[in-house]
Amino acid sequence: MCPHCGEPMIILELEGIEIDFCVSCGGTWLDTGELELIAELENVETGRLTIALYESPTQERSERRCPRCRTKMDQFQIGKQTSIELERCPNGHGTWLDKGETEAVIASFKEGEEGIVAGFFADLYKARK
Repeated sequence: MCPHCGEPMIILELEGIEIDFCVSCGGTWLDTGELELIAELENVETGRLTIALYESPTQERSERRCPRCRTKMDQFQIGKQTSIELERCPNGHGTWLDKGETEAVIASFKEGEEGIVAGFFADLYKARK
């Protein structure tokens, strides 16, 4: 179930990688390890984006719950020019991105792994249409 609106999510698959997507609100759930798989497809090492998503300090608890374990998620911020607030499972299950946050995160991290991830999501969302 979607952490934002509570609706069922669908699985979008591209090149063997499955991303959970909410058709209702446009949010995206990234299971832990999926960014690494995307980078691995293109033989690119994980970079600043993965580190930021996994290691940015927690600010407070969210009211939203992890779609895997139902624990309240931690809120954190990433981004240099623009701060983007995201949520991740404190038990390490993944990260939630609201509609538009995927693009905003990728725009903040444009090189290496981030470019590969941007291309992956562009292709994934294009394939959905």
